[in-house]
Amino acid sequence: MDDLLKVGVIANTHGIAGEVKVFPTTDDIKRFKKLKTVILEPDKENMILHVTQVKFVKNMAVLRFAEYNNINEIQGFRGKGLYITREQAVPLAENEYFIADLIGLSVYSTEGESLGELTDVITTGANDVYVVKHTNGTELLLPAIRQCVKEVDLESGKLTVYLMPGLREL
Repeated sequence: MDDLLKVGVIANTHGIAGEVKVFPTTDDIKRFKKLKTVILEPDKENMILHVTQVKFVKNMAVLRFAEYNNINEIQGFRGKGLYITREQAVPLAENEYFIADLIGLSVYSTEGESLGELTDVITTGANDVYVVKHTNGTELLLPAIRQCVKEVDLESGKLTVYLMPGLREL
């Protein structure tokens, strides 16, 4: 699953012809227009679905798959994730990372203090927020901004951050 990236979650069915509403977990909803295939949340084997139609309703992508043409066939997909391979991913700009690559990084302050493990990324309108869980169970929320995030080293599994005044108290 490390080679797969989540692009959305099926929120509901749409109409009776087998379409699904997808809540995007990617920062660019329009990227769905370029998708030819997606992988339904893998369990034992990857179920590849061929995207035949994409439209947008409010903040959701509405997808139709070649494999299904009836609402009854897709009812069980609600809540399942849709994934793509890394080869299908949009190229990243400098200092951009896939969330899947950030989860699990060890987080250290610029002074060398171990702050814990990055366990989640909350996407907000302004900037992402990194959730760091300390070994004692407490959580630290860090804004994913240049002033705070100083170095991301995926090879060594380390994230170095500057703790701005007041962040520990949040």
